[in-house]
Amino acid sequence: MVAAYRAVWRAATLRFARLGWLAVAIALGLAGCASPHKQLVEFLRAHEVEVSTGHYVVRPPDVIEVHSPDVPEIDGAGQTLRPDGKVVLRLLGEVDVAGLTTEEIAAKLQSLLSRYYVDPEVVVNVAGYRSQFYYVFGEVSGAGPKLYTGRDTLLKALAEAQPTYLAWRSQISIIRPSAKEGECKTITVNLDRMFKSGDLTQDILLQEGDVIQVPPTPLAWVGHRIRELLYPVGPLMNAYTTPAAPLYATHAYEDEFSEGSDRGNRPRRRMPSGY
Repeated sequence: MVAAYRAVWRAATLRFARLGWLAVAIALGLAGCASPHKQLVEFLRAHEVEVSTGHYVVRPPDVIEVHSPDVPEIDGAGQTLRPDGKVVLRLLGEVDVAGLTTEEIAAKLQSLLSRYYVDPEVVVNVAGYRSQFYYVFGEVSGAGPKLYTGRDTLLKALAEAQPTYLAWRSQISIIRPSAKEGECKTITVNLDRMFKSGDLTQDILLQEGDVIQVPPTPLAWVGHRIRELLYPVGPLMNAYTTPAAPLYATHAYEDEFSEGSDRGNRPRRRMPSGY
C-alpha cells in the first residue's frame, strides 16, 4: 500500500509541474490579446441594440401592469401572461401581447380602446420579470441563471453573484451568443482596473442570454486540476492516514446478569486487571 501511495504521489507531483508551466503559458497568452478598448468597440458595434424597460420584450410568464386614468375598467390592472401569450382585460377580453414591448402593448391597447374612448392614454410597465435570463458561471458564490430585467449591468450581476477569493478579476468574460454561426462575441473585462480607476465604460449593459464567466486565477486553476488528479485515490489516502481506534479492556462486558430487578437488566463491566 505504501508503494502504491508513493507512486501516485510521484505521478501527481510530475503532473503538478506540467500544470504550473501550462498555467503560466495561459496567463502570457491572455496578456497578448487585443487591447481592451478595441475589444470593447467591436463588442458593442456588433450588437447596437437599445435595451431599456421600454424595449423589454414581454413573454410568458411575465407580469404586466396597465395604467389608464381615462379608462377605469383597466386602470391598475395587473396580469400574468398565460402560456398562449394572452392576458384578459375587462372591456377588451383576451389580448395577445407576447413578443411585444411595453410601448407596443400600450399602443395596441390604445387602438382597441378607441372604440369606446376618445384618445385614451395607456401606460404599460413590467411588474414581474420571469421569462428571460442571463447566466453567471465560474468562481462565484451564486452561479446560475439570473432574471433579466433590461437594466442589468456587469457590476450589478457580479455584486449579486459575489466572486470568491479564487476569482481572476482581471479576466472576466462576457459571452454574447448568437443564433448565426460565427457571430458569437466575447469581451474580457478587468474588474480590478475598473475599481481602481473608476472608469465604468466597461460596465456593460447586459442582454438576454449573455453569459458571464468568472475564471479562476492561474494558481487556483492548478489547484483544481490537482484535486481532479487526486480524486480517484482519495479513499486510499484516507484509509492510509486515518489512525485505528484504540481498544481497551474496559470495553468488554460480561454476558452474565446479576440478580435483582434493578440490576438484572444491566450488564456488568469487567474491570482490567490491576484494579
